[in-house]
Amino acid sequence: MTPDTPVTDVARPDLFPAAFPPDSFPQVVWEEGARPATLPPLAWTTETTHRDGQQGGLPLTAADGLAIYELMGAFTGNSGALRQAEFFVYRPADRAMLEGALERWRSGHPVEPTTWIRATRRDAELVAGLGVRETGMLASASDYHTFFKFTPGGRAQAARTYLDAVQAVLDAGLRPRLHLEDATRAPREFILPFVAAVQELSAPYGEAQAPKFRVCDTMGVGLPLEGVAWPRSVPGMIRELLAAGLPGERLEFHPHNDTHLVVANCLSAVLAGCAAINGTLLGKGERTGNAPLEGVLLHLLGLNLLPGQPDYHALNALADLYERLGQGVPAKYPLYGRDAHRTRAGIHADGLNKFWPMYAPFDVPRLLGRPLDLSLTKDSGLAGLIFLIRGHTGVELPKTHPGLRALHEELTAEFDAGRQTAIEWEEIADRAVALG
Repeated sequence: MTPDTPVTDVARPDLFPAAFPPDSFPQVVWEEGARPATLPPLAWTTETTHRDGQQGGLPLTAADGLAIYELMGAFTGNSGALRQAEFFVYRPADRAMLEGALERWRSGHPVEPTTWIRATRRDAELVAGLGVRETGMLASASDYHTFFKFTPGGRAQAARTYLDAVQAVLDAGLRPRLHLEDATRAPREFILPFVAAVQELSAPYGEAQAPKFRVCDTMGVGLPLEGVAWPRSVPGMIRELLAAGLPGERLEFHPHNDTHLVVANCLSAVLAGCAAINGTLLGKGERTGNAPLEGVLLHLLGLNLLPGQPDYHALNALADLYERLGQGVPAKYPLYGRDAHRTRAGIHADGLNKFWPMYAPFDVPRLLGRPLDLSLTKDSGLAGLIFLIRGHTGVELPKTHPGLRALHEELTAEFDAGRQTAIEWEEIADRAVALG
């Protein structure tokens, strides 16, 4: 006798097509009335590979830097997803990258070049006349910095130095973008008065030079949680800055991934009203890296906050470029790592054979231009071998195929004899192709 079940059978599967449409990335479906009122109408990203990526150890010649800038343009196209890229100005190679980027931007490249300087009058004078419209300015905000970076140190001295540099940038006809370094460890009593002072100083210069503010989670200690006391709540800090009169389109969030929360913190900033996320494509940057913009943008697409979709295929070339520079993405890096879409378990391979969306988060080949792949291990089984052969030859063999079973037995014998490494397609290609 079969026991009664509380689950009612249905004629067709429910694959939640609104959340997981077959032809696009997963979408955010809100419960009725739950969509946050603070969501900006549009959101976008800005790039810091030429600044923070280099700072984190990425070795760039002028030619490599411009190749990366070209790929940024190929990626964003007309989507509006990636709007600006910032450059150092101190070394000849950095100036060459900036000058080449400015030339391309004036000819229609979609990503506007900006600069990054320390918030001093001397550095402000350095960027005057370079041809940019906006410059970032390092304005360290926490007492960790203001007390120990300056001599004799303290909040007031730091603020005076920064404001003097802001005045120089405004006088040069540029828009200042204040990078509030270490904001998630900074006192409210520094950030809010300083933001107000910058806005007051900039007010006579008009909308074209209205200041922007970048909230930096420099050590990755911010939290995507509501109700957490200042300064660690990312949404709480964004809301206080909005309440202080800053529009969301003049706020950026720049996190690092030291505690694994980088993308979650980005989304919490956007949900609270911040319109721009600063990071790097493929997550390059200091220590554990910056916000990986391809991942952030995947979720902004799901939130329907982008006017268009960037070309994710273009980032395959960027991954190849980084590999050539000796800075390839880790094998298990999401989306673009060698193993990101590679299964080794037989039960997964069997699922891919029967209905591939069972073990894929979206249509990976269509949206990323990368294959769903497999490495053979002792756990891959006949299903893994069938999947691998079909993926590379287009031929699907039945499990009863004698040649297939013989090849599987040969491979199993290798693992039983102590082999620890996976078997890749190249190793069995000749034998597998002969089976078809």
